[in-house]
Amino acid sequence: MLKYVNHDIVFQEFPDEVTLAVNLSQCPNACPGCHSPYLWGDAGELLGLSRLKSLAAQYAGEITCVALMGGDNDPESVLLILSELKKAMPGIHTGWYSGRTALPECFGEYPAPDYVKTGPWREECGPLSSPHTNQRLYRYHEDGSREDITYRFRKK
Repeated sequence: MLKYVNHDIVFQEFPDEVTLAVNLSQCPNACPGCHSPYLWGDAGELLGLSRLKSLAAQYAGEITCVALMGGDNDPESVLLILSELKKAMPGIHTGWYSGRTALPECFGEYPAPDYVKTGPWREECGPLSSPHTNQRLYRYHEDGSREDITYRFRKK
């Protein structure tokens, strides 16, 4: 079961995208130094496909991507809802920010989101823009291949 607390339009989560970022609660990772500890608890409204489509429709023509920020408590629901959203809104890219190091076993059962960020927050490693980050951002292509695009966050 997915619950969302809030959402925002963001410009830096995925390169070249204007993203509707939906913040999910019930995060099981509880990373030390997390910037959103309010997402650890059981808060917010249920997030089903109809609600996600409604949120995305509010920003039609303005956004190019819809991302779920969190959802490690129920990764299968994350993958299912993003897959269904992509079918319902074929022009929209999808993304998922996971705090886990490895993708869940169910990952191959659904079409991959266009973007997937993996890795817990570790202050000593820094964010995606740090050359020492433990986190990775992958771009998934239609043929199923993936490309590590973490380097796109680093300043030249």
